[in-house]
Amino acid sequence: MKELKEKALYEECGVTEALLRLVVPTMIGQIILVIYNMTDTFFVGLTGNDAMLTAVTVCMPAFMFLSAISNLFGIGGASVISRALGAGNHERVRNTSAFAFWGCFAMTFLYAASAFLGRHMFIDLLGGTNIMVHDHAVSYMVCTVAAGGLMTSAGALLSHLLRAEGRSFLAGFGVTLGGILNIILDPLFMFYILPPGREALGAAIATALGNTLSLVYFILVLVVIRKQTNISLRIRKGMLQEKIPADVLSAGLPACVMTLFENVSYAFLDKLMSLQGLAMQTGIGVAKKINMLAHSIVRGIAQGALPLIGYNYASGNYRRMRDSVRAAQILAVGTALVCMAVNLALADEMTGLFIHHEAQSFQYGTKFLRILCIGGPPSASAYLFISFFQATGEAKRSLLLALLRKGLIDIPLMFLLGAVIPVYGIVIATPAADAICCITAALMYFRYIRKMA
Repeated sequence: MKELKEKALYEECGVTEALLRLVVPTMIGQIILVIYNMTDTFFVGLTGNDAMLTAVTVCMPAFMFLSAISNLFGIGGASVISRALGAGNHERVRNTSAFAFWGCFAMTFLYAASAFLGRHMFIDLLGGTNIMVHDHAVSYMVCTVAAGGLMTSAGALLSHLLRAEGRSFLAGFGVTLGGILNIILDPLFMFYILPPGREALGAAIATALGNTLSLVYFILVLVVIRKQTNISLRIRKGMLQEKIPADVLSAGLPACVMTLFENVSYAFLDKLMSLQGLAMQTGIGVAKKINMLAHSIVRGIAQGALPLIGYNYASGNYRRMRDSVRAAQILAVGTALVCMAVNLALADEMTGLFIHHEAQSFQYGTKFLRILCIGGPPSASAYLFISFFQATGEAKRSLLLALLRKGLIDIPLMFLLGAVIPVYGIVIATPAADAICCITAALMYFRYIRKMA
């Protein structure tokens, strides 16, 4: 029965219908994910304390590294699983899901332990050297990463694996559930349970609890559908055979590297802004969080489209595969254009949700947001091409594009443009790098598919 459902979705539904059935729940989940991430910033912003607000934004790269781990095993596993389904190899699906789960668990455990043991060094490296920021940032990171890291990455991983089987609604609902719970728990812990002055810690506890309950949901789902799914979390002998570890890691590495270098890039941005003053560091931190909404929606579209692309690639239906990429591109770039227009027109209002208008950081936040949002459409296009190469197992191409999108270009540009255009040049580097990556990705994609004609 499950094989028939997969075939109906991946082979028989119209491309647009199949894409929307896979993408919409993922997009909603990503939107909720960003909203709850922004909720921490919103409620902390109500305190009017720039140091505490900066502490939360400084921790974002450390927290998002959990996404890098879950993407390594989750997107890598989803790519292998979708191709195995297209080839009708369901035993490979079971072995792949088992390896992805336990690999993610082991790597997250090591990262969480390292973050706890080196917590002060971590925060200093991320730009939290200011004495007013440091202690708040340490408590936030210890709670969300060291204590809640395993639950966060495991939940994200399971959403990827369920989506690979075509169960996008169940995957999206789990992510949405965690986000909604976090939004509800935020004010409870920040303003009622913990004493004044501990709002950052309250936001961290709410985040950790929301992600833990999301993981519980995913485990319950797998128990309920155990007879209808090929996903297995049991340790299996076959999970280390048939090149499964190599295939998962090579397919997931670009997604991991892209997320990792996003965090490294943001850490550089925070560090360079911290040298300019607390007001500028607070402004860029808020601008980044607002701009994350567009990027996360596009990420949801790419993740939702990946199984459809991978399945049809493995089954040899290249025309349907190309149609899927084209439809996803239109949806992603169109969404990014709408988000860019909103941010350009309502930058003052958006920034004002998190920073008081009288604060000096407010002016910087609005200007930085207008600069960052310009990179949304080219970034959306590049992200879809990267997802295409991940879905088809083209690890080298997707890895190169991931490095171009974040790390190889934008970090050097921060120093170069920052020297030419003080302060604002550092921010301009991000959309400039997005444009360069987009052009490169498009050229690589069209050259690749011409060989498949």
